[in-house]
Amino acid sequence: MAIKRSPVPLAFPGQENLQGKSVVVLAGDVGGTKTNLAIFRAKPGRVDALLEKKYHSANYGSCIDIIEKFIKEKKLSLPDRICLGVAGPVVGGKVELTNLSWDLDVVDLKRRIGVDAVALINDLEATAYGLAALGPRDLINLHRGNQANRGNIAIIAPGTGLGEAGMFWDGNSYHPFPTEGGHSDFCPRTEIDFELFRYLEKKYGVVSWERVVAGPGIHDIYQFLIERKKEVQPQWLTGAFKKNDPSSVISHAAIHARDKICTETMEYFVRYLARESSNLVLKMKATGGLFLGGGIPPKIAPLLKRRPFLVHFLNCDRMQNLVRSVPIKIIANDKTALLGAAYYGAFAMK
Repeated sequence: MAIKRSPVPLAFPGQENLQGKSVVVLAGDVGGTKTNLAIFRAKPGRVDALLEKKYHSANYGSCIDIIEKFIKEKKLSLPDRICLGVAGPVVGGKVELTNLSWDLDVVDLKRRIGVDAVALINDLEATAYGLAALGPRDLINLHRGNQANRGNIAIIAPGTGLGEAGMFWDGNSYHPFPTEGGHSDFCPRTEIDFELFRYLEKKYGVVSWERVVAGPGIHDIYQFLIERKKEVQPQWLTGAFKKNDPSSVISHAAIHARDKICTETMEYFVRYLARESSNLVLKMKATGGLFLGGGIPPKIAPLLKRRPFLVHFLNCDRMQNLVRSVPIKIIANDKTALLGAAYYGAFAMK
């Protein structure tokens, strides 16, 4: 599969190093729930995906174990380069995954796998680079905004955790950078927000935005509402929770209006996602656009397309004119971070 560049012009400072050659890149999207690995062949202006495999992260002791298994079971030769997008802050070539008890170190990867060119980047940074591989069919438009806008871009990605990243606009191209903004303090605004805050504070201590705008947060909001309203959980929901991820069950029930507490839960979730999205846009002055990534937004697109998301997004003190001009899109391609790791491995590693 050939990957063509999108209209989002990204800076790839290492692409001149290919100099007409092709390289094989082992790319990975490493998260708390799943690890996707793939082999790509890259040459100037083109990246081709050759094969791919998904693994359940919790079934393995380390990401290196998964890579070794992938190479062995697919009978692969060693790649020229390895680039992994990882769910955690990368500092000095090392990372502790935020929602999984794994440590990764570039030095260990080089030694164990036997490849000299290895890079670790944050998974949201990988998502940003992955925009280079997307086309119109990979995006869902939520708000048109001002299409002539130029400027920084913000990315917010609720999934197992809450990822946030930015793309600095230098006047010609975009430079992705990661943040750990999802771990900044949740800010209650209404009385019920304060009640939820106190409920989560007893459970977790520090209440970050990740506690309300991520998959586990959906379940926590639901449990809070059940207790607050003294409701009895329906038996069909209890059974569904045992078989499937509770957050997915809740969001699905809300989309199809099967349960009033599930519906109310997702109303709060959408509101909190909209508010933190607005915060991110303001802090980055992201006039170039807002992208909603991660596993949750594409699945709840029918809820995000409704009026409340935009209403809460615009409810931001005195900057409504600025945020109203920002185009908003959902990243519908669930392999964007994997593609971004491939693009980084091909064109950004020096």
